Amino acid sequence: MMSNSTSLTVSYFILGAYLNIGYLRYLCFMITAMLYIVIVVANTSLIVVICVNRSLHEPMYLFLCSLFVNELYGSTGLFPFLLLQILSDIHTVSAPLCFLQIFCLYTYANIQFCNLTVMSYDRYLAICYPLQYNTRMTSNKAVILIILVWLYSFVKFLITLSLNIRLTLCGNIINGLYCNNHLVVKLACSDTQVNNMYGLFSIVFSILVPLFPILFSYMRILRVCFSGSKQTRQKALSTCTPHLVSLLNFSFGCSFEILQSRFDMSGVPSVLRIILSLYFLIIQPLMNPVMYGLQMSKLRNICKHVLRYKLK
Repeated sequence: MMSNSTSLTVSYFILGAYLNIGYLRYLCFMITAMLYIVIVVANTSLIVVICVNRSLHEPMYLFLCSLFVNELYGSTGLFPFLLLQILSDIHTVSAPLCFLQIFCLYTYANIQFCNLTVMSYDRYLAICYPLQYNTRMTSNKAVILIILVWLYSFVKFLITLSLNIRLTLCGNIINGLYCNNHLVVKLACSDTQVNNMYGLFSIVFSILVPLFPILFSYMRILRVCFSGSKQTRQKALSTCTPHLVSLLNFSFGCSFEILQSRFDMSGVPSVLRIILSLYFLIIQPLMNPVMYGLQMSKLRNICKHVLRYKLK
């Protein structure tokens, strides 16, 4: 095991949050594998349904497609790795693979927030400016926004990754189930001031900045709902409820992970820390396809039609 006080070239990291649960690890493996299969099947099914049905080639459903693709991307960055670690006796990960996982999970979180921001703006236009919606938000504009969201997220975190790789590390023990950016930075014995400043800047731009257009959009939507007809309120409720639930759920999960990586959480029971550290990476990819599949009537009806056709 590497020392935590001597500067060394780190070729691998040790994940220190795994508990010795004996034969129960096989049960954990089965449950985790089942969750991953459900996530892949649910999200892939909705992506296929949206792609093959021309009636769903509208901005709102294109944003949903981007959201489901991102769920697959984030889940693939975690679950295969988690399955290997559950069955392993020694919980180690090579440095390149660790940095790759950090890149995948952090870009996933950034894309998620940006996607939800763009979706709130789309709902704002649809509810507040229904007559002008088709000219203000076209399918081509939606595709451009989606591409910008993904490019922005990748470029932003490539900067973070380049700052991390240059650090001289004094240890290789990460107190987590998977690789975490700030936990790696905390192992450094070289100057991390630039990393910490850019990390805070990144959090602000990933979470707080998207919050303003979301709040603005929903304040305007609520204003229209209170002054509009019953039909307008029902339309707003059916399209905005899954978005709001998704946003609040993901914000809660990310907030705990940020707090856990930056502050001493030793007072919180180990099992609870483990569950909450996985919360935003497991619940969100499971919840989004179920919520949007059930709440969006057009998508729900097409899914029912496809299922009936398959069962015949």
